[in-house]
Amino acid sequence: MAQTKLGEQPANTNGNLPELNSTAPDFILTGTDMKEIRLRDYAGKNVVLNIFPSVDTSVCASSVREFNKRAASLPDTVVLNIAKDLPFAMKRFCATEGIQHVYLASDFRNLGFGKNYGTELVDSAFAGLFARAVVVINKQGKVAHTQLVPQIGDEPDYDSAIKALN
Repeated sequence: MAQTKLGEQPANTNGNLPELNSTAPDFILTGTDMKEIRLRDYAGKNVVLNIFPSVDTSVCASSVREFNKRAASLPDTVVLNIAKDLPFAMKRFCATEGIQHVYLASDFRNLGFGKNYGTELVDSAFAGLFARAVVVINKQGKVAHTQLVPQIGDEPDYDSAIKALN
């Protein structure tokens, strides 16, 4: 179990982010087209997992926009923005915001992403949603960087995540 904060209140997760240099756990998420997305679909590419509570919050939306901007210049790299929002809401957000360089993926079917990545909040007002975190997986499928953002209301450290791709 790891801990972050929601405002001044502690918020605990159901586990810990994967260990650095470990093999990243596979997952099954749902894309905005309602098709399954798996980590193995991106074998041989760098994968950035931008994990957050909901795209309908300002900080989460900002993180998607920022990774979208940065991802445009990243070769052999895929950015997956992951929450439990419905794929329909994620698709609407992408269309409204002009998001073209990253993907949004939902764990609304709860097929184990939160368990395997230790990101599901078990208490606080956001219980059941994901904590804000970033996991970078290199082309070999190993975890190259992790960050559980200490305050859910803060943006992740984009520079560190991008630097881990080199």
